[in-house]
Amino acid sequence: MSQHPTDGTPRVVLPRTGIGVDVHAYAVDPAPDAVLWLAGLAWPGERPLEGHSDADVAAHAAADALFSAAGIGDLGSNFGTSEPQWRGASGSVLLAEAARRVREAGFAIGNVAVQVIGNRPRLGARRAEAAAALSAAAGAPVTVSATTSDGLGLTGRGEGVAAIATALVVATG
Repeated sequence: MSQHPTDGTPRVVLPRTGIGVDVHAYAVDPAPDAVLWLAGLAWPGERPLEGHSDADVAAHAAADALFSAAGIGDLGSNFGTSEPQWRGASGSVLLAEAARRVREAGFAIGNVAVQVIGNRPRLGARRAEAAAALSAAAGAPVTVSATTSDGLGLTGRGEGVAAIATALVVATG
């Protein structure tokens, strides 16, 4: 516990939470060598997603949640499509940079939880691998889960994949 800056009373530092969402449609006419990237992993044989970067919805939602928790914008304001240096960037690189910016803003990352929503790919067999890849990028624990939307919406119709993430951060200063 630290002291209040003006009167010296104890100051309670509460954790902050953030929510992030990302959605990408499957590529209509993907290049023959295009690969689906999801949760920091390549998924050979799966239809890739369309996006300015690699369209990794899990990594993007995690980064968005971190920015939200720290109060430093969102995915678009930090990695906008108008910025050519992020074109084709790996979701893991974006997540690592988001974590760096959150720490630079004076926060420690407690954890991130990501849920992928879609019919494909089937994430279950690679869940631990996905969590390890995203945790390595964030430098903090990341859990990964998956669900379908029972045939409803763009994910249920097989038009794309979505992800929702929450993040917990604590001010360090």
